[in-house]
Amino acid sequence: MEISAHITLNRLLAESICLRLAEEIDKLGFAVAELTRYPYYDQASFVLTKDPFTGQQNLACYWYEDAKSQRIGSLQFNSDGTFYAEYDVVKPHPGKANCFVEGVTAWGKGDQIKSEAKLLAMPD
Repeated sequence: MEISAHITLNRLLAESICLRLAEEIDKLGFAVAELTRYPYYDQASFVLTKDPFTGQQNLACYWYEDAKSQRIGSLQFNSDGTFYAEYDVVKPHPGKANCFVEGVTAWGKGDQIKSEAKLLAMPD
C-alpha cells in the first residue's frame, strides 16, 4: 500500500487523536495567547516505517517547528491497530507553580483513545 493510502485510511482516527491532544493541552488552563500551535493531521509530515515484529508498514506522522528544524510531535500507527502520539508543550504549568508541562500523549487501539499530560516537578 502506498503512503497516500495509509494517510487516507488513518485520517478519521488521526483527526480524533489530534483533537484529544488539543483537549489535553486546553485542560491545563493556558491563556489563549500562550499557545501558538496545536497538532493538525494535515500539517504533519508522513513516512512509512517497517514494523520490526510483523514486517508490515506503519504510518508515522511528525510535526516540526519552523520548517522542519525541530520535531515537536509524533503519531505512530502500528500494524496491530494500536497507536501512540506525543506533542510538546514545554511550558511551566499555568496553575501549579511546582510543575512543568513537558507535553501531552495519547495512545490506544481503534477508537479507544486514552490521553494525559506529561508533567515534571520543577527543581527546588
